[in-house]
Amino acid sequence: MSFDRLIEKIVSTQNPSVVGLDPKLDYVPQYIKAKKFSKYGKSLKGAAKAILEFNKGIIDEIHDICPAIKPQAAYYEMYGYEGVKTLYKTIKYAKEKGMFVITDGKRNDIGATMEAYATAHLGITEVAGEEFEAFGADALTVNGYLGTDGITPLLDKCVKYDKGIFVLVKTSNKSSGELQDLLIGQNSVYETMGDMCEKWGLEQSGRYGYSSVGAVVGATYPEQLETLRKRLPHTFFLVPGYGAQGGGAEGVAKAFDANGLGAIVNSSRGVMCAYQKEGCDETDFAKAARREVIRMKEDITSYLPKISI
Repeated sequence: MSFDRLIEKIVSTQNPSVVGLDPKLDYVPQYIKAKKFSKYGKSLKGAAKAILEFNKGIIDEIHDICPAIKPQAAYYEMYGYEGVKTLYKTIKYAKEKGMFVITDGKRNDIGATMEAYATAHLGITEVAGEEFEAFGADALTVNGYLGTDGITPLLDKCVKYDKGIFVLVKTSNKSSGELQDLLIGQNSVYETMGDMCEKWGLEQSGRYGYSSVGAVVGATYPEQLETLRKRLPHTFFLVPGYGAQGGGAEGVAKAFDANGLGAIVNSSRGVMCAYQKEGCDETDFAKAARREVIRMKEDITSYLPKISI
């Protein structure tokens, strides 16, 4: 199963964190932008090329100490087809460096449309008898609120191509409780969605006890993290909200099991903008990202047992 590979990378690096590559152009050092704008103009292409160089620099510095990246599709789509090319190239480059890639797309639909999303991000596209991997991520974030009809096409791809999904369960944003905390009988909406993740993953169990159906559970709600960890023993968690959004390592630790497994914690801006926070030379942006990844790893693992299989 896909998450077996992720777990093995977490154990080998002793690092349960993922870097969210969600690059606003303001995050990219000026010298990179100046170089790309000089060559391609102040254009969508120039912006996309600058972002790609920025991403590659960070990947070069973190691939040996961090198991995964998580590019958010929206930050690439905003630059049109040039940005989408950068998303594809970022995924390809990270995988060539041995990293696990989670595309944060939060896709949500049913029937043939969801089948197309699943094929694009996790499967193989056929063109006149030839087969191509359109994006090639290892996992995709999805919205499960259309129910099983929207998840089944993804499950098929998970089995066939060794992929995984992370379903939105309890998100990190402030207003998440407006819907997710409402009760359905005695259970909240997010608990009900979590139970569905367990059900969807029943036939896709990996060797370490987790299925290919994971859950997105925010670091900003540590009590819910703890409740869901106990309630969903076979569901691997993607935990956003650490750092810039206010989630701390002590609360995040509640997402993990007794072996220090069961979750991976995301940091985006904290890593990408580490050079700005440090006030170091902008040419040192990638090494600053590495320093932040190490700091984050040490912070989180200080609250965990030794990570082991």
